[in-house]
Amino acid sequence: MRSNSSATTIFRPPILSNQRVGLWWGLLGVAAFSFTVPFTRVAVAGLSPLFIGSARAVVAAILAVLALALTRQRFPRGMQWARLTVVAGGIVVGFPLLTSFALTTVPAGHGAVVIALLPAATATAAVIRGRERPPVAFWAVTAAGSIAAIVFAFAQPGGFGQLHWADLLLFCAVLAAAIGYAEGGLLAREIGAWQTVSWALVLASPLMVFLTGVSVAQQLPTGTSLQWAAFGYLGVVSMFLGFFAWYRGLAIGPIAQVGQIQLVQPVLSICWAALLLGEALSWQTIVGGVAVILCAGIAVRVRLRPQLQPRLQTEIAAPAAATAPDRNR
Repeated sequence: MRSNSSATTIFRPPILSNQRVGLWWGLLGVAAFSFTVPFTRVAVAGLSPLFIGSARAVVAAILAVLALALTRQRFPRGMQWARLTVVAGGIVVGFPLLTSFALTTVPAGHGAVVIALLPAATATAAVIRGRERPPVAFWAVTAAGSIAAIVFAFAQPGGFGQLHWADLLLFCAVLAAAIGYAEGGLLAREIGAWQTVSWALVLASPLMVFLTGVSVAQQLPTGTSLQWAAFGYLGVVSMFLGFFAWYRGLAIGPIAQVGQIQLVQPVLSICWAALLLGEALSWQTIVGGVAVILCAGIAVRVRLRPQLQPRLQTEIAAPAAATAPDRNR
């Protein structure tokens, strides 16, 4: 009896602790990504969108090669390469290029709509691909958070006032990133968090180098020091270091719940846009931001209790069963 009690005491904290750790890693990644939209808006003012979308991936790929070589990582095997292709297509090629072109015509406040819709899309992709089954309450809060985020972005200057081709690019960017996030979160459990994004960058590097060459041939990149600094952030942090934290959080999981932290990202992005770009920060921004953050907080606290309890019982019973032969002896 004493053995069973000990097993219960030892096992329970790691599960709850791991969930918290996953959420904190996810939050760190979101904080890094929150600068992506405003800094892309800064960069496209002087650099071509094709150059920004492709060259930032080249910069990140160079860092990835160095990291993989210095730590002597093993090459992925078999179907892992195919899954890395999905990740690369979503987060290395699709999202950066599509958002770079879209942000040439829409302000950062409008671009934050992408981030507002991304958590719901990521959760859906995670459920389909990862076979996660969150409770109804989770989906209710997810829907409320998504609606709050959309209304929040709609209330900003340059929101959903007029739909045009840039909005189609933004919607496609959401779809690409959601698939890449979900697949990358699962793959990170097998080959590691930073290894996943690093191999994805390496896999996509030939295409991105080619596109960078095309953009340079079309227009020699020239920009101010501020624009180049924004580009540097996109390449080093948004495309590389930020994914270290983000995929680490997704790997710890659950993917659907960690993904809801992204609901905070449009709030941060518009705040940075107000501070860095001088975009309006009205009372609607404050009220909408509070609503989005509250929904995100509630969503991440909705645990997968129907799945967690049986798992606890199984893990608690395992040590007891293992010690049974010793007692018989």
